[in-house]
Amino acid sequence: MFAKPSLVTRIAVGKSIGFAFGLTGFLMVPYLLPEAGPTLRWGFLLWYTTLGAIIAIFGAFERRPAPGLALPWWLLAPMLGAWMNFVLTLLIYDQLQAFSVALLGPGSRFTSPFWFVAEGVVVGLVIGYACTRIGGEGPETAGR
Repeated sequence: MFAKPSLVTRIAVGKSIGFAFGLTGFLMVPYLLPEAGPTLRWGFLLWYTTLGAIIAIFGAFERRPAPGLALPWWLLAPMLGAWMNFVLTLLIYDQLQAFSVALLGPGSRFTSPFWFVAEGVVVGLVIGYACTRIGGEGPETAGR
């Protein structure tokens, strides 16, 4: 989209999209979990904003885990999203379980907090796509 790849553009796009996802959680928590404190709301907002920045920054590196093997953005970004949401699930398991039950109902099959890991895959894919499409990819984003 832009003529020259830019790390600053990648980070701005990643943080903006992450902020939008976090804002969704920030606005949903009071309706689904009125007993939850403000730290959960702010946690969602800041978590997804940070996730967007992390995915954006990792896209600027040459991703070669082994010689001759490149790691494309469409694999790296969902992996980062899944990993970060897995860590989030481990940190606030009980609150995420209450959030899932409030969102989907007590009898649903999808009330496990570990479904947030799958959500991280989708969020990571969206952020990675937008960062790559708008800000470019690889070491050339750092201006080398």
